[in-house]
Amino acid sequence: MISLIIAVSWGLGSVLWVEVVRDFYHTLSHYYPPLYRLHVWHHRVFRPDLTPASDEIYREAHWYNDVPESCVMLAFSVLFWGLAHFSTPEYQWVTLFGSVYTISFLLSAIARGMGLKGAHELTDLTHLPGPFLTPPSNWKVNRSYHWRHHFDNQKAYYCGTFTLVDKLMGTALSLKGKTIAVTGASGTLGQSLLHHLHNRGAKVIALTSKEQTVTLSINGESLPVKTINWQIGKESDLAGELEKVDILILNHGINVHGERTADAIARSYQINTFSSLELMELFLKTVRTNEDIARKEVWVNTSEAEVNPAFSPLYELSKRALGDLVTMRRLDAPCVVRKLILGPFKSNLNPIGVMSADWVAKQIVNLAVRDVRNIIVTVNPITFVAFPIKEFLVSIYFKLFSRKTPDVGLVNSSVIGKV
Repeated sequence: MISLIIAVSWGLGSVLWVEVVRDFYHTLSHYYPPLYRLHVWHHRVFRPDLTPASDEIYREAHWYNDVPESCVMLAFSVLFWGLAHFSTPEYQWVTLFGSVYTISFLLSAIARGMGLKGAHELTDLTHLPGPFLTPPSNWKVNRSYHWRHHFDNQKAYYCGTFTLVDKLMGTALSLKGKTIAVTGASGTLGQSLLHHLHNRGAKVIALTSKEQTVTLSINGESLPVKTINWQIGKESDLAGELEKVDILILNHGINVHGERTADAIARSYQINTFSSLELMELFLKTVRTNEDIARKEVWVNTSEAEVNPAFSPLYELSKRALGDLVTMRRLDAPCVVRKLILGPFKSNLNPIGVMSADWVAKQIVNLAVRDVRNIIVTVNPITFVAFPIKEFLVSIYFKLFSRKTPDVGLVNSSVIGKV
């Protein structure tokens, strides 16, 4: 049994190795001019709908880019075999699987370069034209993920099959040039998020219930941010603005602490739960095209109150309701939906928080560019174990006992008005 495990590990390792080689070769091709002169043919090929600009350029691109890339992968697969030959010779034959795997890529590239009928449809799956059926995948490259490398940011999304290298390098999500709107922007965390997103090259928009313009301190200078005033219960007023937004971060909330009056219950659910859901639904309705599916995202601050006590019952209940409904909604969401599972940070809502909002915001952005879908930032180690288990089980439960109803929103204003 142990021998089988070792053999399988060497075989899978040989495949992972050549994929890592391919991704680093691709990355190097964008920074090393001699390689870029070959790789640029690949970027000349496709229109935004992924149809080739011409059959001739499509074939040439494979001779200049895909064939050399496959040859490099093949050479490094032999090096991996050499490592096994000297370290565990009894398993060296298994590592040849990586070479066979690579040869399949080489033969496919040659077939496409020769213009063989059907080669494109059978072997170039991430470049097939047509509607995107799913948002960018998390661990495996799909069409919407790879589209972003061509038409969102060519200095990101380098991976060809698995997204591991992009996650390690922080190139699994590019924020550069993205229009990002943050609710609760006048709060401590909201301002910190705006600051760090701005530093990543994003075009930030502050959504706040306060009248004054939100400003950022950048290199000692005050920078005014585009500020849009809105009020709870009037989420639909933001519908036009959300059309122009690439990433919506739902960060507003209220903490009534120990209150348990009828008014406190209504306000907690109205602000913490239903307002965020209404804005999320409005935003999801703006996702219509392939570009929208690939580029748009929603980040929802549900807090670690989903799994741990916050010593504020109504805050916990309203945030848990939000968290569960977001889990359900993102099963069918047309774009990426991230959760922000945040521990106690110092803010107006929680003046005794143990983390700084600036540090929390920095960690959120650092994890987002690595395409972490459930972003956990806390000092409580229990959350790192409890939340993934809870999220997995709740997600499975929703998949088994609920179904998608076409064209029916999760929340509407008439429902909210009755709460």
